[in-house]
Amino acid sequence: MWISSIACLVALTSFSNAASTFSPARPPAIPLAVRSPYLSTWLPAGRDAETSGELSAGVWPSYWTGDATAWTGFVRVDGRNYRWMGGADGDGATQVAFNYTSTQSIFTFHVGDAVELTATFLSPLYPNDFKRQSLVFSYLHVDVASLDGNTHDVQVYTDISAEWVSGDRTSKATWDYGTTGDVAFHKISKAAPVSFGESRDQAEWGNWYYATNAGDATTYQSGPDVDVRGAFTDDGKLKNSKDEDFRAINDRWPVFAFAVDLSSVDSSGSSALFSIGLCQEQAVQFSSRNGYGPSPALWKSYFEDDLAALSFFHGDFETELRDASTFDRKVADDSIRAGGEDYLTITSLTARQTFGATQLTGTEDKPYLFFKEISSNGNMQTVDVVFPFHPFLLYANPQLLKLTLEPHYEIQESGQYPNKYAMHDIGTHFPNGTGHSDGADEPMPLEECGNMIIMTLAYAQRADDNDYLGTHYDILKQWAEYLIEDSLYPAEQLSTDDFAGHLANQTNLALKGMVGLAAMSDIAARSGHDDDATRYLDTAKDYLAQWQDIGINKDATPTHTVLSYNDRESWGILYNLYADKELGLNFVPQTIYDQQSNFYPTVMREYGVPLDTRHTYTKNDWELWAAAVASDDTRGMFISNLAAWIDETPSNQPMTDLLETDTGAQPGLQFRARPVVGGAFALLIL
Repeated sequence: MWISSIACLVALTSFSNAASTFSPARPPAIPLAVRSPYLSTWLPAGRDAETSGELSAGVWPSYWTGDATAWTGFVRVDGRNYRWMGGADGDGATQVAFNYTSTQSIFTFHVGDAVELTATFLSPLYPNDFKRQSLVFSYLHVDVASLDGNTHDVQVYTDISAEWVSGDRTSKATWDYGTTGDVAFHKISKAAPVSFGESRDQAEWGNWYYATNAGDATTYQSGPDVDVRGAFTDDGKLKNSKDEDFRAINDRWPVFAFAVDLSSVDSSGSSALFSIGLCQEQAVQFSSRNGYGPSPALWKSYFEDDLAALSFFHGDFETELRDASTFDRKVADDSIRAGGEDYLTITSLTARQTFGATQLTGTEDKPYLFFKEISSNGNMQTVDVVFPFHPFLLYANPQLLKLTLEPHYEIQESGQYPNKYAMHDIGTHFPNGTGHSDGADEPMPLEECGNMIIMTLAYAQRADDNDYLGTHYDILKQWAEYLIEDSLYPAEQLSTDDFAGHLANQTNLALKGMVGLAAMSDIAARSGHDDDATRYLDTAKDYLAQWQDIGINKDATPTHTVLSYNDRESWGILYNLYADKELGLNFVPQTIYDQQSNFYPTVMREYGVPLDTRHTYTKNDWELWAAAVASDDTRGMFISNLAAWIDETPSNQPMTDLLETDTGAQPGLQFRARPVVGGAFALLIL
């Protein structure tokens, strides 16, 4: 039996609250199928007083928004039915363990005293294999083995509902059943699709597939949820029938089911495999150098049609499991070596969430990696969202960072943006990168200029691609000139922490500008512009010397930077220090690193250091950036407190990056499932 088999989440079960182990922690929500902004289904796992800290029974899996995307699992053992996933009626199996890795969520159940069921939700990550990563599919593998040494008659059932195809539950769905090779599948779509449209953040176009192995052991059925599930619980099989009454999603809740007869199961075990995914031929549209238009999903470069893609993915399971496990081990080994078991608790939870905001598009010779600013506002390719999660891209494959930055360069270098500073995003809502030809995007001029320069150099360093710097030198220089104007005394403006409001003379934002100028000096030197290199570095050093006088409260014990020059009693997390270390610039004196390391423990609260003196909340991405460049003791403090928060938070939403340091609560629902948690990998790329 295989460590990657995910027995469906405790919270999905409706049995008694038996004790279960959780390793490495019990997260606020468990990723089940998380591969893209639209394939993003989770199991809420929050605590409540009535269950004494165990997961709530009878919970439906849900889209990242919290709307149900029903996914049900039953197992029939010697004629008796048990539910192991979903909120449907029925006796429940007893969850005894849960484990997660970077790519897998694994649940183990005891079904009476007879068998053990292990369900593995595998969402593979392929940073270096764009063909496989382009497929928006995920696996559910169910393994059943005898517990008592006897042989048992076992059938496994799963279904998904039409809720997966639209956020508008009154919209009409259509469906079909078929086979392709040795794969049986249900195909479900919105009857009136809207290309590049969303409803409650769910895609309104494309074809959903739910598949398993075809053969005599497999039966299928579609129809009202009560009827289809009842057919299985009555007979242990389905009717091999298709509901022909296409209707609204909430009209008798059509579901699409498979039952697999495992027959006689002994201690060696038997298994069933299910695949779920979305095929969209056109994935996004954006204002490229050639004008505004659609960009095909990258999988179309490798597969003729949906069924070819589905067949390949379903048949590729053994390879994908092997490779996913290799990736899991790499993250585990690197994380433990860098920061210990608590650090692995964090990194392994964030990997799927980070990649789950992205979509590979374009063609094999011209790919792009687009992403959605999930939950906070839906922006497309937000620069100050790429910035906190770009350490994950560098760790996984530096080329991914280039593919993420490229749309910005195309739009701005082709004259589609009028401002002299860097653009905030390429579109107000994914998947429509309409650009901002009027220059009216959310203005974060210093923030985005610094971010683009820093990330472009970070890519070039790790990919050994100085030609990329030369290609974009003119616009990089344009942004650097803006940094000269605004870095020492930043005008009143937003930083990436825009939710905290406008502020003038932000110490941390000023530091970003100065590090950006030092980075531009390196870019100029690598591009053969020696005079520019000298000028940018001299300016950065001059600014930094003045910054140390006006941005540091030297009368405090311990000494620390202030939030803004105008408020000597303020402070904040100086996370922009990290870029200096990441780029190896050796620009900021070690004394600044040391003073911040000494200061943070004096303001640490139960679950972290507040972002700044204006509020008690913090951002865990910035905490981990600060931890990565802190002393060993301070780094350990940040990491252990965040790992404790993961295991103890009352939230049941996909991991937030904004949390209350006193209570561990998530302030509101806007900061969930965002890719910025990829900042957890900051320590791994130093």
